[in-house]
This record gives sequence, structure tokens and C-alpha cells, in this order.
Amino acid sequence: MRRVYLDYAATTPVRREVFEAMVPYLTEKFGNPSSVHWFGREIRKDVDEARERVAEALNASPQEIYFTSGGTESDNMAILGTAAALRNKGRHVITSAVEHHAALDACLSLEKQGYRVTVLPVDKYGMVDPADLEAAIAEDTILVSIMHANNEVGTIQPIKELAAIARKHGVLFHTDAVQTIGAIPVDVRELGVDLLSLSGHKIYGPKGIGALYVRKGVRLSNIAFGGAQERKLRPGTENVAGIMGLATAVELAVAEQQETYEKLVVLRDKLIDGLTAVPDVKLNGHPQQRLPGNVNVSVERVEGESLILSLDMAGIAVSSGSACTSGSLEPSHVLMAMGLDHQSAHGSLRLTLGKGTSAEDIDHVLSVFPGVVQRLRDMSPLRKSGEE
Repeated sequence: MRRVYLDYAATTPVRREVFEAMVPYLTEKFGNPSSVHWFGREIRKDVDEARERVAEALNASPQEIYFTSGGTESDNMAILGTAAALRNKGRHVITSAVEHHAALDACLSLEKQGYRVTVLPVDKYGMVDPADLEAAIAEDTILVSIMHANNEVGTIQPIKELAAIARKHGVLFHTDAVQTIGAIPVDVRELGVDLLSLSGHKIYGPKGIGALYVRKGVRLSNIAFGGAQERKLRPGTENVAGIMGLATAVELAVAEQQETYEKLVVLRDKLIDGLTAVPDVKLNGHPQQRLPGNVNVSVERVEGESLILSLDMAGIAVSSGSACTSGSLEPSHVLMAMGLDHQSAHGSLRLTLGKGTSAEDIDHVLSVFPGVVQRLRDMSPLRKSGEE
């Protein structure tokens, strides 16, 4: 049976070049970067060089890069760390209704500490209106956190314009760029952001490693305690092998970004055209301003989890925009914020493409998909009344 992986937004395989960069730090170069002897000093030098490589890829300075365990920790550090550092200046934070839970839940958790949180609405494509941000900023606003591109529907936000609005009012701006590194250009100076999160395992790097960009002059309070690592902002012995893998993955992703974009856009559009040719299958997210490898559709009169399992049995790995696959009966908060009804949201499907995706893979999916949908509709209690 042919197997097709279309869940690259969830995770990616580690590239051979990345793996080879990591191996020495799992074996002979195992020193602790905090050790003062020669073995530790050698590793410290390598970690510092990796920091320089990540910074260069983002057009940042090395002192602005902090290594973390991944995107979730980076989001939490940016949001909770800023709130704690600026609590005497103001207690108002702004985010959007379609953020990854790592950012959205971090913002909402601040309400328990007496902060006020404004959650901006989005349009039918999942896009934030800059005018809404302008109207929401108040005298006590200290932070805006809006993701660069959505992980579910792929919509790319106008981050440069949004960040400029925040800067005009003297408000810090954080963006989660976990899905955009290597997919579209990410230049922290060009975007004008103060904080930016990224993760290794979305760009063919290892799991358990990420980074947070913190613009020079921005003050964060640490949210974890126990050591002086990462200039006391992120204590704990560094994941050296992961750091070396991340640096290599970021370099390769940025260097190959345009080539990857051009390949994936063609395959993505072919997949969209084929899927939406099936009756009552609709694209979710912005039709143009979307990630090159992201396709999200709603399949009417089919439950998303059944569709995922049926495609999995056919050797096709995809995911759902519905959170029901993680144990929740609630549909995707992203799709609901975009105005979809419960039935359409529950019948959503996310297919994300990557370096290993071929035209033959897309052809195979499009040959299997219509039959799976029809079979499920024939079995479904959601069939239209009188439908034969």
C-alpha cells in the first residue's frame, strides 16, 4: 500500500545534515557548556557559534537569541515574561481569536493575575483587521501577540502592519513564527517585531528545541528558576545536540526557502483544486495569503475524525481542524472564530505538504479522496434529507 504523509505542519523528519550535525554532541562532545574546564569551554564556544548562525538567518544579533525547548516555551516566555516585567506599566494584553493555544492560553492565564486580555476577532479567512488592533490599544496596553501564520488554516497575517501600529503606541509586539520559518521570508528587522518564537521540529530539526528572539532593549522576567543559563532568562543545562541541530535546520530552511516555496505552491494549488472539485468541499483560510504547504478544507456531511481514520487506512496521513481528535468534543477554535458552524468545523481536514511531497503523492490522494468521502456520506446520518 502506498503511504503518503501530509502532516508536515505537525512535525517533520530530521534532515540527514541536521542529524549529522547533532551526532558528535551526543557522543564524544558531551561536555556541559557551564563547566569551566576545557571540555566545557569547547562546548560553550560551539553553542555561541550556533547562536550566531540562528541570529544571522533571522537578521538578528546573537545577543537577541535565547534557546528554549520549543515553540510553546518560547510563546510562554515572551507573553508571561513581558507581562511580569511590565506589570507596573500596564496590565492589558491583546491577542487574536485564532492563535495557537501556546499563545492564546498563556494570554488568557493572565486574567487570573488581574490582567485584562482583549481577543481580537478575525474575518472569514482568519485575518486580523489592523483597524481592530488600533482600536483595541489602550493606555495600559503592554503587549500584542499575533501569530505570523496560522497552523490550522495557513492564513498569513499582515504582521509588518500590525507591528507598526503597536510600535506607534509604544507597545511591544510578539509573533509566533513556528509555521513560517523556511516557508516565507522571516526577517525580524523587516517585520518590526520585538519578540519572535520558532521551533526546530517544524523545519526538519529535532523535537525539544526552539528559540525566542528578544529585541535588544526589551526586558523580560524569567518564568523558570534554577540556573544562570541563557543569561538567566531560561535556566537549565542546554540541549547542546538540539541547539546544533536547530542552527543547521534554520540555516538550511532559510537558504532553501524560495526553492521550497515554488515547489510547494504548485502542489498545494493542485491539491486544493482537486479536493474542492468534490461536491460540498470548501477551502478554509485565505485563498492567496496562505502558507505554501497548507490546505484546509471542510467536507460537508462527514465527521472529520472518521475522514482521518478512513484516509489513514488508505495509507494517507492527515490531520483535522477539529480538536475532537485530542479528546475534546469542541470543534476547532480557529474555524469557529472564522464563522464556520459546528458541523462544518467538525468536518474539517488539514493536509500539509513538505520537502518529501511529490506530484505522485498528490495524484494518489486525489484518486482516493472522492471515494472515501462518498462512502462516509452514504453511511452518515448527516446526509441531506431525501438524498439518494
